[in-house]
Order: sequence, then structure tokens, then C-alpha cells
Amino acid sequence: MSNIDLDYQRYLGANLSLDLTRGKPCPDQLDLSHGLEDMIQGDYRSRDGVDTRNYGGLAGIPEARELGARLLDLDPEQVMAGGNSSLSLMYQYLSFRQRQWAPSEAAPKFICLVPGYDRHFSVCEHLGIAMINVALTAQGPDLSMIESLVQKDPLIHGIWCVPKHSNPTGHIYSPETVQRLARLPLLTQSDFTVMWDNAYAAHDLHDDVPALDNLMAHAVSAGTEDQIAIFGSTSKITLAGAGLGFCGLSPTILAAFQGYLEPQTIGFDKVNQLRHARLLKDDNTLKALMDAHRKILRPKFDLVDEKLKPLGDQSLASWSLPLGGYFVSLDLTAASARQVVHLAGEAGVKLTPAGATFPYGNDPEDKNIRIAPSFPDMMDLSQALDVLVCCIQKASHDAASTPH
Repeated sequence: MSNIDLDYQRYLGANLSLDLTRGKPCPDQLDLSHGLEDMIQGDYRSRDGVDTRNYGGLAGIPEARELGARLLDLDPEQVMAGGNSSLSLMYQYLSFRQRQWAPSEAAPKFICLVPGYDRHFSVCEHLGIAMINVALTAQGPDLSMIESLVQKDPLIHGIWCVPKHSNPTGHIYSPETVQRLARLPLLTQSDFTVMWDNAYAAHDLHDDVPALDNLMAHAVSAGTEDQIAIFGSTSKITLAGAGLGFCGLSPTILAAFQGYLEPQTIGFDKVNQLRHARLLKDDNTLKALMDAHRKILRPKFDLVDEKLKPLGDQSLASWSLPLGGYFVSLDLTAASARQVVHLAGEAGVKLTPAGATFPYGNDPEDKNIRIAPSFPDMMDLSQALDVLVCCIQKASHDAASTPH
């Protein structure tokens, strides 16, 4: 029995229960926002005098819309402040947009950048939208391929983008990329939407992170602002289960989207909007909070890079070095991602399912694994990464030893 097999057998007998599956804030991060509970103090009125305990105000209170505008680099009149889920707003918006697409016997299509965010893919699958994979490159989305695709196929109605600290690769789109994406609807024969999920806009892990260009400003210049939908939230800024989601649209489309939502809801939780707006009252307050998050998260990402280095030295894997966000994208050279996830699970370490970063759960090369280091403490994270490295070494050795 090899040393790798002996190490793996020891992990099997250790009765571990560790989890690297989802990018959840750890308890120490959630504690940073305990001040939310003190923001009301019996004063429930928003700046314009609205009693936030009551019905109404579908677009959100002014203070919350301004908070969303600061996060998403928009004007407040372009922003809807919603409930705790930006994903819900994305689903509702795509459903709203789908009603305007020309009927066709074939399924409508969306471009999905891969590896990407599994919940975006789930939205498309649930709405009956077929997905086309386009790879992210070291420079970001392959725009030449994307532009060619949308020019040739009128059934393509949009694209999913996570433009800053992409999930899971950590890409930041270049200014040229943002400008070309703003003009993308001009190349199509369909009602085309750029779904711009800017979930990690404030989640930098380093100083001097490149700024993201303003998509909406470029779209206004190109005349495509009605084809742009920008989303974000405070979910990983304050409380993951009780944050605010935001949707940014042109004023014309925002009014139409409100009309679509009106039969479904009288309004979102304005009390929560008020306490968030008071807690995150200005840019300095937001920066101080995000600096506190960074002090907790940065050592975890540094530990991932340190622990994975033996795999690089052995040419068994490569991985992203994100400047922010919540994930590391790991690509295996020799081993099967599904086999590694299985081996790790048997040893008590839960990983995101292999294939989750591709539409329909199908990674054609079976090589990508998304690592989410935020939730475990440093000791648990270190142990989980040791198991992961052992599993990759074992699966790579087993693959090399298997006759073809």
C-alpha cells in the first residue's frame, strides 16, 4: 500500500465532518453586523415620513435605494430595493422578460460562462431556457465567440455575468469587456438581456483591486440600457439570511417590472431596508465593515493557496488566485473531479458536487471543483484542505495506474 493510500486510510478512520460546499459567511462575519438590531430604536419612519411597518412602497424606501445605488454604481431612480434574496429578483426578472420573447417551437437560449454559478443555471433550467457554455479565459469572457454566437442565433436571449470576482474563478471584467458587453444587444435579432450579477462588488480581499467599469453608463451611451439588468445584495455584507437584494434597471424597464410584480406582492420588508440603510449610512461605514470582513477572510484564502501548492509542484492541479469574492476554482490535471469529490465525502469532507459549476451539472472534462473556504474556522479549513489534497493525489495516482 502506497503512502498516499495509508494517509487516506487514516482520514477514513478519523470520523471527520467538514464542509466546503457553499460560500457562507462564518459566525465571526455575521457578528460584525450585530448593530442592525439597534438601528430602529422605536423609530420606524423612513426619511420621507413613511411608516415602514405598513404596506406599500414596492420599489423600496429612498434610503435603501440609495444604498443599492452605491453598491451597484447606479442612480437611485434606477434601483429597486427588495427582500433578502437577489436570486429571487433575478428569477422574477427573467420570468418577466421571457414573456416578451417571440414564440418559437425551439427552446430559447442563454449564454452561460463556465465555470459559473450553479443557481444561475438552475433558474434557466426551471424556466425552460437552454444553456450554451462559453469558457472564461484568463482575460475574462471569450467575447469574440459570444459576439459570433448572438449574431448567428436569434434564439439566444441573454447572458449571465458575474463581473467582479466571478463565481468561482474570481475574474474581474476589463473595461473593454464591459464596454463590449454593453453593446452586445446591438448585434442580436432577439430581445436580449445582459444579466449582471454583481454579487461581490464590495468583497475585495486585497488593496488596489481594479475597479469595475460602469456597465449601465456604457449601455446608455450605446442605447441598450433597456437590455441591462444589474443585481446585487448585502447578503454577505450583513446577515446572509436577512439582507437586502437589489435590482438595477433603466427607469422605463423598472416601471414595467414593478407592474409585473404588483400582483405578487404589496411590498418587501421595509423595516429591514430601514435598518440596513441606517447601519450602512455612507461609503466610509461600508468600507470599515468590508475591511473587517477582509481581515477574517483573507487568511483563509491564503491558506487555500498554501495547502494546494504541492499539487502545483506535482502538476496535478491549477487554481485561481482571486482578489476577492468567496471562491477558489480548482482544475485537476489527471484526476476525475467526481472521483475526488466521492473520496473526500467518504473521508468526511463535503465538497460542492462535481459538475455544479457547469449547466446541467455536466463538466465535459470532469476537472473543475469549486472550493468555498469562508465558513470553516482556520483549523477545520486546514484539515479539510489536507484531506482534499490527499484525495486528489490518490485519484491522480489511481488514474495513472489504471490500464487504458
